[in-house]
Amino acid sequence: MLLLIIASGCVAACVYVLTQVATQPERDRRSLVRRATRYGAVRVAASRDEGLSLRERVLVPASARLAGLVLRMNRRESIEQVQQRLLAAGMSTVSPSGFLAAKGLLGGVGGGFGFVIFLSTHSAMGFVLMIGLVALGWIAPGYVVGSRARRRRDEVQAALPDALDLLAVSVEAGLGFDAAISKLTDHMHGPLIDELGLALTEMRVGEARQDALKKLSARVDSPELSAFVRAIIQADQLGISLGRILRVQAVDTRLKRQAAAEEKAMKAPIKMLFPTVIFVFPAMFIVVLGPAMISLSKVFGF
Repeated sequence: MLLLIIASGCVAACVYVLTQVATQPERDRRSLVRRATRYGAVRVAASRDEGLSLRERVLVPASARLAGLVLRMNRRESIEQVQQRLLAAGMSTVSPSGFLAAKGLLGGVGGGFGFVIFLSTHSAMGFVLMIGLVALGWIAPGYVVGSRARRRRDEVQAALPDALDLLAVSVEAGLGFDAAISKLTDHMHGPLIDELGLALTEMRVGEARQDALKKLSARVDSPELSAFVRAIIQADQLGISLGRILRVQAVDTRLKRQAAAEEKAMKAPIKMLFPTVIFVFPAMFIVVLGPAMISLSKVFGF
């Protein structure tokens, strides 16, 4: 009975943490809307904690302390690196401390659940399961962020040639680079357009074009996008026509996309080999050799 209660508590904690992480962007948006509507009409609290919600008084400080503990356990990781990975995955609304806290909490919950199993079994398999649950809880958040970053990078690389074509047409028609990006954000959608829109916003608030483009290249780990950013910066410095540069970059990125598609197509037969050997060949052997084996068993009497 005690084991069932502890296991239920661990499962409930995991569900709560995953729910908090999944609903974090929406809750942040609603919080910003509430603050904007109450701006100028809220009485200043007498004390520092007065008027704060339970999340701001308890969960946020606890999350920060747990994130600090995770950073002390993993010296090779820093807040800046975590922030960079979250930006590459398009998870800008998730704070680095929240991500690290979720990572540590899931690892702790997995370890607690595995420890309960180990106490109930007292076997080597239970100990191995405990270690595996700790590793799973520790690795799972990073795996999710990495998979989203890879998918986002692939989407950026797929949309880049068409975006460069539209930019080239707009620049050759007489628009400036900023206006061409604004026109691009009106006609296309996706992760690349979101990043270009963010860079355009940074340029509009006064940041230099080179700095905004460098930040764009740092947020998205894509060689094609980095080459595009370097070409635009060099064109600005040397006074080269942007239209010609954009045309060359569009052709180059389209050729690279075609080469990447051909490479994936050539890898497909090798990837299909193992499922074929495991799932198709045994069934085919049974269908083909089954009647012959039955006949031989009747002939030789075995």
